[in-house]
Amino acid sequence: MNLWLVIPIAWLAFAVLARWLLDNPREDVPAGLLWHFSRLYSRVLHRVRYVGLEHLPKTRPPGSLILVSNHASGVDPILIIAACRFEARFIMARDMRAPVLEPLWQFANIILVDRQNRDASGTREAIRHVKEGGAIAIFPEGGIERPPCTLKPFQAGVGLLIRRTGAPVLPVLIRGAPRSGSAWSAYWTPSRTTIEFKPPIRYSGEQSPHDIAADLQRRYEEWTGWPVAPDADTTS
Repeated sequence: MNLWLVIPIAWLAFAVLARWLLDNPREDVPAGLLWHFSRLYSRVLHRVRYVGLEHLPKTRPPGSLILVSNHASGVDPILIIAACRFEARFIMARDMRAPVLEPLWQFANIILVDRQNRDASGTREAIRHVKEGGAIAIFPEGGIERPPCTLKPFQAGVGLLIRRTGAPVLPVLIRGAPRSGSAWSAYWTPSRTTIEFKPPIRYSGEQSPHDIAADLQRRYEEWTGWPVAPDADTTS
C-alpha cells in the first residue's frame, strides 16, 4: 500500500481512538481506559441492566448532586460509575481503606470520612465539592448488606450531607448483585445485576439529618421489599 495512503489512514484511526478514549467523565486518556474497561466488565461479567438512565445528568460537571445507593456487593461502585458520564466522588469510611490500594483511592478521588466523628475534614470536603457543583456518591448503610436481600439502617451522616448542601438526591437501587463471601470475591463472581436510577428527590432545609435518612430508608424498604436487618454484618 502506498505510504502516502497509509499515513492518513493511521492518523484517522488514531484520532478516532483518542476521541473515544477522551469520551469519559474526566475527559483524559488514563481515566478513559479504566472507564471503558469498567463498562465492558460490567456488561460481560455482571450482565448489568440499567434502568432510569434518563435521570442521570448529561453535563460535565453535573451540577450539585448526591447519589445515594444501597450497598449490595463490593463491585457496586464500578457498576454505578460505568453508567455515569460525569465524575462522582465516592464516600468511603477511613477505617475501610486498604493501604495497598492507596494509589487507586487517590486516582479515584475517594473522599475518606471518619465514622467515629473524630476528624470532620472528609465531611467538609464532601460538602465543599457538592456546593461547587460536583457530585458525590454514598452508601448510607455504611457497609455491604448481610445477609443478601436485606437493608442495614441508614446512617444520619447521609442526611447531614443532604441538609448542609441542599443538593438534589439521586437514589440508586441495586438488585441481583453477585453473592459472594467477601467484598473482593464479588469482582470475579458472575451476576445478573440491575441498577435502577430513580427520579431525583429534594429535601427541605427544615428537615433534620435523622429525618432525611429515615425517609430514604423508608423509600428503599418500599422499593426493594427487603426487611431491615440491624444485626447484619457489614464489615466484609
